[in-house]
Amino acid sequence: MVLTRGDDYPLHQTPEPIAFAGTDRNFYDRYFFNGYAPDGSGFFAAAFGVYPQLDIADAHFSFIRGGSQFSLHASIELGMERMALRCGPISIEVLEPLNRLRLVVEQSEGIVADITFTGRSFPIEEPRFMHRQGARAFMDYTRMTQNGHYEGWISLDGEKVDLAEGTAGTRDRSWGIRPIGARDPQPIPGAPVPSFFWQWIPVNFDDGSLFFHVNNDAHGEPWNTRAAWAPDGASASQLAEGEGSMRTRLSSGTRWPSGGTLSLALPGGPEQVTFEPLGRFQMRGLGYTHPVWGHGMHHGALKVEREDLDLDDLDPLALENLHVQIPVQVRGGERDGIGVFEQLILGPFSPLGLKGMLGAG
Repeated sequence: MVLTRGDDYPLHQTPEPIAFAGTDRNFYDRYFFNGYAPDGSGFFAAAFGVYPQLDIADAHFSFIRGGSQFSLHASIELGMERMALRCGPISIEVLEPLNRLRLVVEQSEGIVADITFTGRSFPIEEPRFMHRQGARAFMDYTRMTQNGHYEGWISLDGEKVDLAEGTAGTRDRSWGIRPIGARDPQPIPGAPVPSFFWQWIPVNFDDGSLFFHVNNDAHGEPWNTRAAWAPDGASASQLAEGEGSMRTRLSSGTRWPSGGTLSLALPGGPEQVTFEPLGRFQMRGLGYTHPVWGHGMHHGALKVEREDLDLDDLDPLALENLHVQIPVQVRGGERDGIGVFEQLILGPFSPLGLKGMLGAG
């Protein structure tokens, strides 16, 4: 039996029931959220991934208090039901498609949360990401991104804290092909030394949202990039697209960004934007490059686990610690804002003097 709740909605993309997503075992469908107070404090984030061909779903909720990052990881066997947006104690409710969503974490391992996101404008659609390593498709996916405001609360070990007034952030939805689950041991003949450079920078200004991302090759040439500006309340037809070029600094002895300057050619947006760090969030708290809780890994019918990290006691060049989101103070001409500077650099990257898979500049 493969008929599921989704089959009663006009969502089909192939002749098969919704339970199936083509034939690629690496197909995924993911929700992502992050949020922060106007001064960059109280950072939290969540991810919820569905992997139909692996028949697995996983979810992660992670937040910072003091100098520590607290995470709740969960994994289930999906049972081929893609429309049940619950993974152990973590669930998502779509209150109004493309605008309002609710994230709930039921009490587990001392962590509880109830958070609602409301969009500031229509989401932007980032250009399709298609990247090959030799003959093999490494990525082929689409993402929509939306800035917005949050309300709600987070409780840790019985201490409940309401989200600060003005808490803002970003949510996205992405779907397609990425490496997930157990690693494929098959070598790729003729493929170059692996290299991956990624920056993703959504910003909240008072009058609108700025979005910039770039994937560069090892020599600094972009293979996927775009800038976009979304005035508050903008419809799909009112979103503006343009181009950007980033000059980045690294923290000494790391591959983490310590700031940067973004030059833009973007209708409605600032011409130049600078970024100054306000903290650091480790993306391993959401499963990214996590040695145990990597996306799509099989943990049995249900597994839930809490993880606490001392942010000052991490090896910055360990693989699982390279991927970060940095809350940043943003200045663009007469505009001041706040956002996140996400970065992951694997392998050599000549513009920043990086050599090998993990070495610092």
